[in-house]
Amino acid sequence: MPDYGQDLRFGVFPTPDADRLAETVELAGLADRAGLDLIGVQDHPYQRRHLDTWALMATLLARTERIRVFPDVANLPLRPPAVLAKAAASLDVLSGGRFELGLGAGGFWTAIGAMGGPARTPGEAAGALREAVDVIRLMWSGERSVRYDGRHYRLAGVKPGPAPAHPVGIWLGVLGPRLLEFTGRAADGWVPSSSYVPPERLAEMSDRIDTAAREAGRDPAAVRRVYNVMGEITATGGGPGAFLHGPPERWIDELTALALDHGMDTFVFAPPGDDPAQVEVFAAEVAPAVRDNVARHRRAAAG
Repeated sequence: MPDYGQDLRFGVFPTPDADRLAETVELAGLADRAGLDLIGVQDHPYQRRHLDTWALMATLLARTERIRVFPDVANLPLRPPAVLAKAAASLDVLSGGRFELGLGAGGFWTAIGAMGGPARTPGEAAGALREAVDVIRLMWSGERSVRYDGRHYRLAGVKPGPAPAHPVGIWLGVLGPRLLEFTGRAADGWVPSSSYVPPERLAEMSDRIDTAAREAGRDPAAVRRVYNVMGEITATGGGPGAFLHGPPERWIDELTALALDHGMDTFVFAPPGDDPAQVEVFAAEVAPAVRDNVARHRRAAAG
């Protein structure tokens, strides 16, 4: 896969447990001070240990100064898209343009149903996600009023607003062929996780995005590739096949390859145990070196 030439971003993926709030806020502050770009917050409202994602994101934005925050990814079946759009725009305004929107079709349907959400088939979930993107963009459009008549969602002359403070990206956490193609046609980013999509699967899935983007008259580089990475930075070790498990040098080599060979441009690190020391090394040693490697390669390729 090509290097799409996007600027590289690095972030952190803290665990939103209620009994770890102080540690989560501390980790967010560390990431902000260390120069990382993003905080991704998972959204599982049925998980009893988790704080509400949107309340937590508001808190993290209020406690930081420059880092961006996004739901990684928002649980669409439990969050109606018109209201979700309002919340997203509000957080963007309140933070001075530091919010992006990760969005997923849903999963864990038994748990969603237990909270009163719909139990959708894969086809229904895909259709609802496509409609939700339309609804969200209408709610951000600045029009006096908007209408939408979908199978899952409807708008009947609602007045949008407020507008986001900046063009908020809609990044889709999807895996299936049809939604990957939809990502290429209509979304601003793709958010896979290394635990579900290991590197050997990236080429095939990204190619679906690229083909659909070109068929829709879009540049595939317009779709950011946001990779949630699970692993551990160690002093030594990391035997053959131990992806993202080893010293910083190994992480640097593997993330550089992901950027240059697979076009991944954003790496959101889930440190084991939310260990601040892992984040410090990731920010101070890994991220700058990957940026330097990719920049050097791009200069050489440009002649």
